Amino acid sequence: MKLNNLKPAAGSTHSRRRIGRGPGSGLGGTSTRGHKGAKARSGYKRKIGFEGGQMPLQRRLPKFGFKNINHKEYYPVNLSTLQTLAEKCNFTKIGVEELIKAGLTNGKMPVKVLGKGELKAKLEVEANAFSKTAEEAIKAVGGSVTII
Repeated sequence: MKLNNLKPAAGSTHSRRRIGRGPGSGLGGTSTRGHKGAKARSGYKRKIGFEGGQMPLQRRLPKFGFKNINHKEYYPVNLSTLQTLAEKCNFTKIGVEELIKAGLTNGKMPVKVLGKGELKAKLEVEANAFSKTAEEAIKAVGGSVTII
């Protein structure tokens, strides 16, 4: 089998319709466009969301919500995750580099430590942000918190 011998499967290809080639073709006259109206005219382009003059859906529905342009997205890391990482790798200091090496974050987003879980190990934790409960829990065990 060679590239010059390849042919499409039987019945998979069709000859294109030749529109507007006289009444004998069955596709003459209005050339499948119907009678009058915007769609019959040349240069017609359907407007996105146009519903034939009916009020479009995007204008019928009520508007709601708010997008804060100053919102900063953080990658969340819980205290329980820090505890398992400290036990597994014998860390006393955990920063963003250690979290990247452990595969917990890709380093593109800032890291925020959250207070879910229990922390038993005394750790020095470096992150971009901390929740109040996480900060209190780390300090209660005797660890330290550093904001990058």
